[in-house]
Amino acid sequence: MPKRVLSGRVVSDKMDKTITVLVERRIMHPLYKKFIRRSKKYAAHDEANVCQIGDKVRIEECPPISKRKTWTVTERNGAAVVASDNAAA
Repeated sequence: MPKRVLSGRVVSDKMDKTITVLVERRIMHPLYKKFIRRSKKYAAHDEANVCQIGDKVRIEECPPISKRKTWTVTERNGAAVVASDNAAA
């Protein structure tokens, strides 16, 4: 099964090697047929601590790193982020 990939915006970078990413999606309301926004926050692993608040990032699913972290950063503002081999360990 392929890994899931999501795109979002960094809303917090206060933790060490961890960022919080807000991912928004649009769904159609079942009765009114109007598009509404739904959002969810994900904790993602940022090995180099390069991401800052406001950055557009792409995150990819990975094996659990901690209780809440199961995502790693793959792109930051369109540029690839160098991932280390021990990020999932």
